[in-house]
Amino acid sequence: SHTWLQPAACLPDNMAAFSIPVAYGLRVPADRAHLKLRSTRDAQLRGSRSLVCRAAAGVKFTKYQGLGNDFILVDNRDNPEPKVTPDQAVKLCDRNFGIGGDGVIFALPADEAGSDYKMRIFNSDGSEPEMCGNGIRCLARFVADIDNKPASTYKVDTLAGLIQPSVREDGYVAVDMGEPVFAPEKIPTTLPANNNGKVVAHQMEVEGATWTMTLVSMGNPHNLIFSKDGAEFKVADLPLESIGSTFENLAVFPARTNTEFVEVVSRGYVKMRVWERGAGITLACGTGACATVVAGVLEGRLDRECVVELPGGPLEINWRESDNKIIMTGPAEMVFSGEAVLN
Repeated sequence: SHTWLQPAACLPDNMAAFSIPVAYGLRVPADRAHLKLRSTRDAQLRGSRSLVCRAAAGVKFTKYQGLGNDFILVDNRDNPEPKVTPDQAVKLCDRNFGIGGDGVIFALPADEAGSDYKMRIFNSDGSEPEMCGNGIRCLARFVADIDNKPASTYKVDTLAGLIQPSVREDGYVAVDMGEPVFAPEKIPTTLPANNNGKVVAHQMEVEGATWTMTLVSMGNPHNLIFSKDGAEFKVADLPLESIGSTFENLAVFPARTNTEFVEVVSRGYVKMRVWERGAGITLACGTGACATVVAGVLEGRLDRECVVELPGGPLEINWRESDNKIIMTGPAEMVFSGEAVLN
């Protein structure tokens, strides 16, 4: 049989290796195969190593996480087009064969005069959402870190419009998420408005149960669920793994939707689990936390200032009555940096 050896390729010895089969017929004793390889293959390995290094395109990245919602961040401000394709993003986000993450986020040159930069994101399935609340906190912290500006406020262009995150000295990021949107055609949904132009506490049968749904857009669609069969529930008891995809792909959401299941503990504190469009179950969702408080206020369940407890930790949400804007505050932390091979 083949004897497999693993000399290092162009990456450091402790980071990567590749396997080379020693061909039949060499008759090299197993305990001396490495010696034979060295004497006959060194030149070839040096040449192939150089070729591999030259052929493999790479991208520098830094991984950040916000309450366990983790992203691969790329400084793309020297080019208006992302350096990673959607297909490559899928590979990079793979937790077994890639870096691992819920998405790849790019800091791009700004679209609008007066803006600092633009945000784009590819989900772990390669789709592109309009915005991501946890993602923009991570992006703001990433840019502040690489520009050496520990406390900074940015104007960021997104597909959902202008978003303004502020990086604080304590590392937390407060984000002006703008105003919520309720018009059914802008969610978008085919469900009709039932409450002053909004879809509030609409009842729909899904998977053999009747769910109460309120719809909010934070630049991306959210379906907020507070009750099942007329009763509140414990979010820990819901089989999110089996029902999440069904809600994401309901026919009434032509662009699919994020779905948040909410357990009210008090008017100022809720627990929430989320199924994110294009990513599935995640530990946190910033836009979903904002939409949760808005929907809770519309249904008369919550106050405008509320802590949303997610599996990854809490977010502070304030839906200001003075200007209708939502302020989201939470952490964003660097995990590690590196350079990934793209293929």
